[in-house]
Amino acid sequence: MTKTIFSGIQPSGTPTIGNYIGAMRQFIPLQEEFNCFYCIVDEHAITVPQDRLQLRKQTKSLAALYLAIGLDPEKATVFIQSEVSAHAEAAWIVQCNTTIGELERMTQFKDKSAKNGKAGVSAGLLTYPPLMVADIILYQADLVPVGEDQKQHLELTRDFVERFNNRYGNNNAILTLPEVHIPEAGGRIMSLQDPTKKMSKSDENQKGFISMLDEPKVIRKKIKSAITDSSGVIEYDKENKPGVSNLLTIYSSFTNESIDTIVKRYEGVGYGQFKEDLAEAVVAVLEPIQQRHDELLASEELDLILDKGAEEARLVANKTLRKMKNAVGLGRKR
Repeated sequence: MTKTIFSGIQPSGTPTIGNYIGAMRQFIPLQEEFNCFYCIVDEHAITVPQDRLQLRKQTKSLAALYLAIGLDPEKATVFIQSEVSAHAEAAWIVQCNTTIGELERMTQFKDKSAKNGKAGVSAGLLTYPPLMVADIILYQADLVPVGEDQKQHLELTRDFVERFNNRYGNNNAILTLPEVHIPEAGGRIMSLQDPTKKMSKSDENQKGFISMLDEPKVIRKKIKSAITDSSGVIEYDKENKPGVSNLLTIYSSFTNESIDTIVKRYEGVGYGQFKEDLAEAVVAVLEPIQQRHDELLASEELDLILDKGAEEARLVANKTLRKMKNAVGLGRKR
């Protein structure tokens, strides 16, 4: 029986090449092997204030990027979270079977409430992990691709599923217990201006990250100004040469060549030529993605795909929601 994967990304800005290398590009082979649901989780985005028009624009842009990188709507279901109302309904049932203590232990809530004070954060920041749990369980996901920063949420999901099945299942598993799916190794991409910290789209220094929609001339300029060191020697040494090591990881990821192969090719060659060639390698991958992204946004095709995806998602999610409602005694049994 084919296993199911669920994955969601917030439309809180254009993904960086770090997001692409670490997660998005790995969606493509997964659709060949698994029953995949790829969601733009716009309801998660509103835990902090958003400009409504910008949020809608970013949501459609992210959906277009999903497809532009190679997701096939005939093989994977691509949809927008808020267009499947079962997510919010199931999240309420999850909240009512989750304790305040569990939610207050979530790292993101602890960090933000410590920074701003509990009065300064929305209730949604406390209760959004149950929405994330709902996202996963509605599709009876067997596997969830997660990074280190999301493992805590998957642990919460597993705890909830076990509790729910024990409490309401009468020895039957109503919900599937998901497992972590560790994506194949994709280098951890660091800031171009501070290679000791992770590349982030929220970095105040625009030179620190490459957005997937940066124009080729911008990409070339950012790579040219990337921090290296004064030695001029191209070698992989994360501890002593974090800047050039980060660029080698990017080069390897965009060309599918080993770092050793790249290092040998640039033996005795300075950073200037190396950066030039790296920029062209990144542009060669991103430019066709950007062109396809723009085509999708300019046509009706994207809306038709998202309509289809939402319908497919509703069929699966509503079936699970009915099971959950019946289990806890909501409404008339159906």
